[in-house]
Amino acid sequence: MNHGETSNDGARRIFHTSPSEHLADLRNRLVIGWRSPRTWRLNGTTAANYPVLEIADAEPVPFPGFDAITLDFPQLQAVMREHRYASWRTALASVIGIYLITDTRDGRHYVGKADGSESIRQRWSSYAANGHGGNVELRNLQPSTFRLSLLRVFDPATPTRQVDAAERHFKRALDSRRHRLNRN
Repeated sequence: MNHGETSNDGARRIFHTSPSEHLADLRNRLVIGWRSPRTWRLNGTTAANYPVLEIADAEPVPFPGFDAITLDFPQLQAVMREHRYASWRTALASVIGIYLITDTRDGRHYVGKADGSESIRQRWSSYAANGHGGNVELRNLQPSTFRLSLLRVFDPATPTRQVDAAERHFKRALDSRRHRLNRN
């Protein structure tokens, strides 16, 4: 709440302010495009040029469980960066496994795995960042048409040969080699 001006020397005006419950439901949800991480205060005229990016969701989105995850590409990007999905990132970081990427334009599949020291979260973060995660067959496709889901999750201590066997099974079952999104 603004209680009025306390001083004005012609160059700088100072106001007496205090917290208010007006619009309290929006508290801590304003996301601003902050240009410099080293700037702690701004003049009003400068601050007016910093864009409001969003009003963040008030409530976290509960993790639906590994068997219920189906994400389109914009949702994947949101899960990997937005605070409201923190529990999702924690859960995805705790497992390795086999995942499916479907190109929804033509229904072709890519079966992938995250194993060893690479969790599902790490693997999917690379897809969220560049759309292809380093996979040759996905590089020339439009990631906005991708849908990702988990086929099977494993404890990180699971032997690599067991994860590899599951990946081979799903590649055969979904015929992802013949339809050219999996080369191996």
